[in-house]
Amino acid sequence: MTSTTRPGSPGTTRSSVALTNAYVVPVVGDPVDGGTVLVTDGTITAVGADVTVPDGVRTLDVGGRWVLPGFVESHGHLGVHEESEGWAGDDTNEMTHPDGAALRALDAINIEDEGFRDALGGGVTSVVVKPGSGNPIGGQTVAIKTWGGRTVDEQLLAEAVSVKSALGENPKRVYGDQKKLPSTRLGVAAVIRQAFVAAQHYAAARTAAETKGEPFARDLAKEALARVLDGELVWDQHVHRADDIATALRLADEFGYRLVINHGTDGAAVADVLAERDVPVIFGPMFTTRTKVELRNRAIAGLARLAEAGVRVAITTDHPVVPINFLVHQASLAVKEGLDRQVALEALTVNPAAFLGLDERVGSLRPGLDGDVVVWSGDPLDVTSRAEHVFVTGTEVYTWDAAADGGRGAGQVVERGARFATT
Repeated sequence: MTSTTRPGSPGTTRSSVALTNAYVVPVVGDPVDGGTVLVTDGTITAVGADVTVPDGVRTLDVGGRWVLPGFVESHGHLGVHEESEGWAGDDTNEMTHPDGAALRALDAINIEDEGFRDALGGGVTSVVVKPGSGNPIGGQTVAIKTWGGRTVDEQLLAEAVSVKSALGENPKRVYGDQKKLPSTRLGVAAVIRQAFVAAQHYAAARTAAETKGEPFARDLAKEALARVLDGELVWDQHVHRADDIATALRLADEFGYRLVINHGTDGAAVADVLAERDVPVIFGPMFTTRTKVELRNRAIAGLARLAEAGVRVAITTDHPVVPINFLVHQASLAVKEGLDRQVALEALTVNPAAFLGLDERVGSLRPGLDGDVVVWSGDPLDVTSRAEHVFVTGTEVYTWDAAADGGRGAGQVVERGARFATT
């Protein structure tokens, strides 16, 4: 196997590999039976039936198995809400001030969280890690690969993708219990509105100071919100109930930012409105009970109703609410409940990448994108299929070993000690 390193990330391998004799599902474009996916120095360089494999490139004949792009989990808490660590590993919510725009999920990610290994076993190679929903404004999100770095910084896809916000029960409960603003839906919306007005004033004052060549005192929270107002960052809105979705749309109208609905479990009630406005929905998690009032209309079939109305959709586990390796199984059951299977695959790949500005790196099998490729034993929407080989930037990082564990089989992850060995 040939290996290189990404400029600026000296420990992250970018390898070359050719997957041949494959049922290639690029997601964007028709499947290719007997096709090849060629990854050169970490980047996809050819996909199709007639691909010439250069000398010296590792070739893996996959025997007709399905080959797809690595899945994209567009809303999770991987590494900031560590499994089996209790309070010590839970850095999801800084619930001491309702405006957390200055906070960054990147600063709390532990890449040794067991969830990263589970992600690979489920074919998930990219994840957008977000703060939680305890605050009206939770903080900045980050997109990372699920493997590859000596530190999380070497796994970055995008250092800042969006700002996470929450409407509904969670923030009103958190601050209502503290007997302070916001303790109602009115208060939650007011906090968000006031923060954006302050950011508008901040941006205007900053521009004026720059024009005059005068010094200007930075405010990290207002800077982040100014980036949302400028369209640089998405506004990721945690919201379940249809009335709260209406509030999300109203706020987006007032301030003109790019809105993505997160969860949207009652979104079917306003699916036509979302479709008319082309507001995408990251739907889920689906494998949960109705644990609070705003989830009373939660149903897996709601995703199909959104898609049928013309809403662009993605799927989330909200890991660790649902284990991240169950991302594909949620898609399978959504198909069972009426979701078109092509839309289901798009909801795991190209759609979330497009919503969050990552589609020039990940989300489909096409030349120029990162070589994040997964070999499945069969159709991934068949719950009996499994990821057998997972490649991140062309490097095989996970392999299913059928003979392991006394013949029961087990996934083998390339661990830290072997990641950066000289090749």
